[in-house]
Amino acid sequence: MASLWKTVGIGIGALLVVGLVVGSMTWAILASRSPIIEAPVTEIKPLDWWEHAIIYQIYPRSFQDSDGDGIGDLKGITSRMEHFVETGVDAIWMSPIFESPMIDFGYDISNFYEIHHEYGTMADFEELVAKAHELGIKVLLDYVPNHASTESLYFKNSEARVPGYEDYFVWADPRPNPLNQSDRLVPSNWISQFGGSVWEWSEVRQQFYLHQFAVEQADFNFRHQAVKDEMINIMTFWIKEKGVDGFRVDAIPHLFEAKPDENGIYPDEPLSGNMFLNPDQPGYTTQIHVRDLIELYDVVYEWRDFVDRLKEEMGSNTKILLAEAYANITMTMLYYGNERDREGAHFPFNFDFITSLSASSNARDFAFMINRWLTYMPYGRIANWVFGNHDNNRMPSRFRENMVDGLNALNLMLPGVAVTYQGEEIGMRDGYVSWNDTVDVAACNQGNPDNYLQFSRDPARTPFHWDGTVSAGFSTNTSTWLPVAQDFREINLLSQKIAFRSHYKVYQDLTSLRRESRALSHGLYLIRALSEFTLVLVRHLPTFDTYALVFNVGSVNDTVDLSRVELFAEPLTVVTSSIHATRGRRDTISLDETVTLLPGEALVIRAPPT
Repeated sequence: MASLWKTVGIGIGALLVVGLVVGSMTWAILASRSPIIEAPVTEIKPLDWWEHAIIYQIYPRSFQDSDGDGIGDLKGITSRMEHFVETGVDAIWMSPIFESPMIDFGYDISNFYEIHHEYGTMADFEELVAKAHELGIKVLLDYVPNHASTESLYFKNSEARVPGYEDYFVWADPRPNPLNQSDRLVPSNWISQFGGSVWEWSEVRQQFYLHQFAVEQADFNFRHQAVKDEMINIMTFWIKEKGVDGFRVDAIPHLFEAKPDENGIYPDEPLSGNMFLNPDQPGYTTQIHVRDLIELYDVVYEWRDFVDRLKEEMGSNTKILLAEAYANITMTMLYYGNERDREGAHFPFNFDFITSLSASSNARDFAFMINRWLTYMPYGRIANWVFGNHDNNRMPSRFRENMVDGLNALNLMLPGVAVTYQGEEIGMRDGYVSWNDTVDVAACNQGNPDNYLQFSRDPARTPFHWDGTVSAGFSTNTSTWLPVAQDFREINLLSQKIAFRSHYKVYQDLTSLRRESRALSHGLYLIRALSEFTLVLVRHLPTFDTYALVFNVGSVNDTVDLSRVELFAEPLTVVTSSIHATRGRRDTISLDETVTLLPGEALVIRAPPT
């Protein structure tokens, strides 16, 4: 076994302690020339509902329209609830459904206690939760504590200096101009995520307010206790009164910004040195004063304490907090907790497959990024894997279309939680949205007819493809809020259900295997590059079958020798494979032969227990 551990970067004589508790069994593996001694398996440790879950992200405007207005809604989601059961999903997470002017399509909330009227009523939401829970599906909401709409009562009261609301948002006086005292300079050079200054002048209050996103999304002041208290009140309402199972918490890195000095002057950001950006574009300056400030973690830890207490008070299932945390690896891991006495989010989203890997990445890049997260993750925490979302180009459009099944297999076979963005189960690609049809505030603020697609998130948000009928079965209306992608007759759920082989059927094979295999839920893992292009992921647990993914992430054929994977024992049997693979279910592979994989080809194989 020594050669195996050398390949994963563990030197001879190094000590590796793997904390897998199976009943009373603890594994200690010494990476030396001594054999590995494995205690017999006596009992499988139960997992909490979320620790091995598949979480499915729904973009409500684009999932299912029930009333023919061209906009998805809650009744539409409820009508499709059986899809999650058939697909093998454990929980749904809905992008914001709260009342909103829809400048940023729900991420600008005007009332945190009401359902947006285009999506339905509170009764519709209650029906959705009841149907989901009846079918064993957990319900997560997208919660946006960083900011509120300027149409919210919070902002209007604060702008008018209503007692108790004066400090609800970040307000600042103009920066003095020594050359012209009447000149009204912005308080700092900070740049919004959507372009332009983060500061907007209020004629009513005669001060600037901070908005790290759109002008209509004013940032709450988290140094004001009343704001922190209100955030807890909102979460309490949706958990205790409406029965939700947790929250995906949006834009957490932006909760705090640098304080002004004793003269009320905010510090300017240093320039990034990126000569390809103009002074109004995000990235022109660094963001050391507007994100990832250490204060934010204490707020996250307080929220975790709150949901844990609420669980005990209610005698309910675990209520989870998932943090949207685009940050460096060290700052990201702090969201899990401080590793001493404070628990944090149940996990911060792992965006490495979005931010660090692409169609040009090789197998070593994949292995490195996966192992990096698992190496940095604090002991005893749960990993997660995200391959796409509403803010980024869809998975097949960022990688390659022939990689869909391999990427889904990787997501569903890695240890921890798998997150699927709607449409990934059928391999949906970005839709084409013209400049005239563009509605995304990020594209409208920063783009023009020649370059808007580099900013637009609309192509990843086009309606779901249910079938090949009018508007892809999403709506009875031929006009939808975003145009349906032109390939909906080629790629849709119904056709993939009927087809002999399809992305959807591969996805179902994978979710079935995930439910049944103890190696996937409780096993150890080996991740390495067999060659420049072929990645292998092995999941193994004593006395249980071993399962592995062999995946050519390259754009050329690749031939590999599976006998180099010491955890394999014959016979090797294909459980499922990508739709263009040369091998199918129940085919066998001999360790005496080399295996040639087509570009993007993926094989999921079973081997006897090691």
